[in-house]
Amino acid sequence: MAKNAALDVEVPMNKQSKLKYTLHMMAVNKSCYFMMLPFMILFIIFTVIPVIITLPLAFTNFNMAQFPEWTGLSNFYTLFLNDDVFMTAIQNTLVFAVFTGPFSYILSFILAWLINEMHPVLKTFFTFVFYAPSMTTSAYVIWQLLLSGDSKGYINAILIDLGFLNSPNQWLTDTKFIMGVCIIVQLWISMGAGFLSLRAGFQNIDKSMYEAGAIEGIKNRWQELFLITVPSMGPQLLFAAVLQISASFTVGTVSQNLVGLPSTDYAAHTIMNHATDYGWIRYEMGYASAICLVLFIVMLLVNKLITWALSKYVD
Repeated sequence: MAKNAALDVEVPMNKQSKLKYTLHMMAVNKSCYFMMLPFMILFIIFTVIPVIITLPLAFTNFNMAQFPEWTGLSNFYTLFLNDDVFMTAIQNTLVFAVFTGPFSYILSFILAWLINEMHPVLKTFFTFVFYAPSMTTSAYVIWQLLLSGDSKGYINAILIDLGFLNSPNQWLTDTKFIMGVCIIVQLWISMGAGFLSLRAGFQNIDKSMYEAGAIEGIKNRWQELFLITVPSMGPQLLFAAVLQISASFTVGTVSQNLVGLPSTDYAAHTIMNHATDYGWIRYEMGYASAICLVLFIVMLLVNKLITWALSKYVD
């Protein structure tokens, strides 16, 4: 669809017209595309090409020292029928996805909404406070110090002093605590680009819409939120949802840095940890590619589901 400037209406376009219109707009905005070029080159080299190469490698036996040997579906047979650790990794990944995906998304939305109601100085301060953990790897060092398994660990020391514990808990090695600890830390560092996009979405809403809503009968902030705010933030909601849900399926860094690879009894072993184990420790790149391909297909299906669910809010 293209807008007719004189009539201010949208005119249907066929595929050829759409192509011409797209090329025309690219020519008009060529300076913007030129500024994007360095990022796009690096993105294609280090993200797009590796993803494409993963597809054929998933059907081979490749140890990085010899030429890949075609093995057909044997990697996938082994993965789903003979690899018990992979089944454990799927269960752990689903637990992470259920708890950290929707929760981090809702938490990001609520925090962005509350921060938007603050004074401009406080907005900047609290946006930085919640975003900062996603930028630094020292977050894991802090949590390891807090959760140290001896009586000198801060959390153990506090709980022993208060009388809740008689002896220190092994937060990072006991299978009773490992998954819960990893989920908490993942939620703490999940306020990243999705959170910032929601913050921007709240700021870009036309204030006159709230005035019009009040005239039409909207009486409280909850009605404003669901009848005006949410429908006005479709692109930001979709962007944040895709990022948060995708991040929940590819989680692995948290458990690897906190509880090691592998974790005790594979209690926090995820699909990404499994791929890292076979790809970067055992150098079985064909098998690791098969793992990544399965994860990629699952993420693609989930992202399609998210896009469908939020499509009514997106123009």
